[in-house]
This record gives sequence, C-alpha cells and structure tokens, in this order.
Amino acid sequence: MSALRVGVLASGAGTNLQSILDSVHGRDGIEVVGVLSDRADAGALARAAAAGVETGVFGLGAQAGGSRAPAGRSGAQAGGPGADRAARDAAMADWLAERDVGLVVLAGYMQLLDRGFLDRFPRAVINVHPALLPAFPGLDAIGQALDYGVRVFGVTVHFVDEGVDSGPVILQRGVELPQAHTREQVHDALRPIEHALLPQAIRLVAARRLSFDPDNPRRVVIAPPD
Repeated sequence: MSALRVGVLASGAGTNLQSILDSVHGRDGIEVVGVLSDRADAGALARAAAAGVETGVFGLGAQAGGSRAPAGRSGAQAGGPGADRAARDAAMADWLAERDVGLVVLAGYMQLLDRGFLDRFPRAVINVHPALLPAFPGLDAIGQALDYGVRVFGVTVHFVDEGVDSGPVILQRGVELPQAHTREQVHDALRPIEHALLPQAIRLVAARRLSFDPDNPRRVVIAPPD
C-alpha cells in the first residue's frame, strides 16, 4: 500500500497539527508533506518547520506572500497582493498537488475553500469542528452551544463539502459539561478530544477503512480493522 501524503491547512497556534505530527506523521504509512496557512504569523508554521515539514503562506490582499520552508526545502510563491479567494485556493491546490498530497486536513483553518479546490481533492478534505454536528456549525460553535444552554458538548471530524460544516461525519465524541459557563472551560475539555479524533480519522483514511453507504451517501461506513 502506498503512503498517504498529507497536507495540513491551519490558521492558528497549531495544536491540532502538533497532535498529527506527534501521533501519525512518519507512522502507519502516513507522511505530512506540507503545511499551509493564510497567516504568516500562524504558530502552526513554526511547528511544521520544527518538524522539518515544508510550509507555505497563502493569504488574500495584504496577507498574501511567499511560502517558507525549512533549510534545504524549496518553497512556492503564493498569489500576489489582491489575489481573490478563487485564485488563492487554486494556488494552494497547485502547491499541494505538486507534492502529491492525497489527503488535505483542516486543522483550525479559518477560511472557506471554494468548489474549485474541493474538486481537485474529491472526498479527500477533512475538518475538525468543536461541536456535535449538525448542531452549531460555523464560527464560534462553543459560544453558540453555551448560548443554547446545552449540557453535552463534543467534537466532530467530517468530510468537507461546499457548505459550512455540512459534510458527511466521520467521527464524533461527546462530553457532558453541565457546569461549564465559559468558552475557555469548554475548549479546554474539547481540546484533547480533537487531538485524539483527528489523527484517528487520518489513520482510517490511510488504512482505506472509510467508504460511503450506497443507500445513503451522507453516511460514512468504517470497516473493521484487518
């Protein structure tokens, strides 16, 4: 079985990226070959560079710029200032395709991907979301859940489609937090679940254990291990 080459998109500190690097990178036929961000100051880029993984920055307007790479690794030029979303996403897709990426993982990436990008990686883009979808999609999912007054919070890893957190669910795990009143309390409880589920989903993809129910294409079927 050929290795699964993974590209990760991240906008922030990169704790989910770190969980991937620590638990699956270089194991079980999985290799993280590139990390992209829309922010040049994203902590995820420093984490990738420390692991010897090539990085790139693909922003919009003033955020746009060239990519960075560890010493001895070649980078790519992002779209120039004023590049629109479609141009940015096309440039990212080209960068990932040049590295033969078979799975794109959104690990705290705060931008929507356009259809052109998703068409380049059909059923090969996954995301982690801090809610039990379909409840509380979109931004500030934890705040939405707190405002609603839920007592069970959770994490979902799902395939990405053109909607907002609307793709087929791969993995979910909930946790009862009846006394939680702040985003920080909930986030602290959900972070280790995110760090467990996202690498688990990558392992399932690498092992080719995921398929879709022919009677319900929204239902992801997980085959038992060999």
